[in-house]
Amino acid sequence: MSENSYKRLDHGDIEAIRAIIGDDTRLLYGVDLPEDYSHDELGGVASYPDIVVRVKTAQEVSRVMKYAWDNNIPVTPRGAGTGLVGSSVAMEHGIMLDTTLMDSILELDEENLTLTVEPGVLLMDLAAFVEDHGFFYPPDPGEKSATIGGNISTNAGGMRAVKYGVTRDFVRGLEVVLPDGRIVEFGGKVVKNSSGYDLKDLMIGSEGTLGVITKAILKLLPKPEKTLSLLVPFGTLQQAIDTVPVIVKSRHIPTAIEFMERQVIVDAEEYLGKPFPDKSADAYLLLKFDGSSQEEVDAAYEAVADLCLEQGALDVLISDTEEREESIWKARGAFLEAIK
Repeated sequence: MSENSYKRLDHGDIEAIRAIIGDDTRLLYGVDLPEDYSHDELGGVASYPDIVVRVKTAQEVSRVMKYAWDNNIPVTPRGAGTGLVGSSVAMEHGIMLDTTLMDSILELDEENLTLTVEPGVLLMDLAAFVEDHGFFYPPDPGEKSATIGGNISTNAGGMRAVKYGVTRDFVRGLEVVLPDGRIVEFGGKVVKNSSGYDLKDLMIGSEGTLGVITKAILKLLPKPEKTLSLLVPFGTLQQAIDTVPVIVKSRHIPTAIEFMERQVIVDAEEYLGKPFPDKSADAYLLLKFDGSSQEEVDAAYEAVADLCLEQGALDVLISDTEEREESIWKARGAFLEAIK
């Protein structure tokens, strides 16, 4: 549909939305509309919505969507705006639904190993909550201040995808508001749900084009008892990259595999104000291992360390303290901000 075929909001539309929400402090438009809402984290494209509605419930989302449907007004769902693909930018203007106030953790089901959350829960808060209870949510995108709704909408992968998979692999069920305002549920807590169309998976990764996620049931795992990281320097980036398929084909697949170049490490050091453990080489592989015992982790990392040295690695640096581990992975997590 072309831009011209959509309705631009007028005073009557704003009054109608005000009546739906009943709270002026959660409506942003005109001079009160912050510039942040015109772009995402990458900032490659910019376009302002006509109004931002900071929704709190699925019912509010439903009523706004129904109004937009009836009046041919485009709607853009948005979480924390940390995306890099433009999906949270209101290219056709209209209504932007900000879901960051829908930030409740609703239920931890220890029997079924699930966590039910609203879409505005931040990934870092979710991870901390489940770890405090002895569980583990594997999807680990670089941006920890992203919302879980945004992660689901973009099917975020992250650094642990090598071993555990992407966000889609950890979503059991969704509550979604469809474009016409209907509230529907896809999937659920049960693992074996094999009949009919898998509309849940259709929603995951659809970047807000098919509906607005208002609740998610996530699959958890028991928290790994032991973790360890390796920092592996190489003479060239090509050598580092060529080593990755060799590692993946081995029986000892790391939890995470990342590659880094020296210049980006220097940028991250400067941005964070903290030294990186080593910056003598042109390229590095960063590997993480986890397991239920130290013996399991040791066997995996020793086998992969030998593979790396066979492929021309200059050294294998073991990060076996929390402080070293944090310095390495914090630098990796800061790459985007550091480069910017």
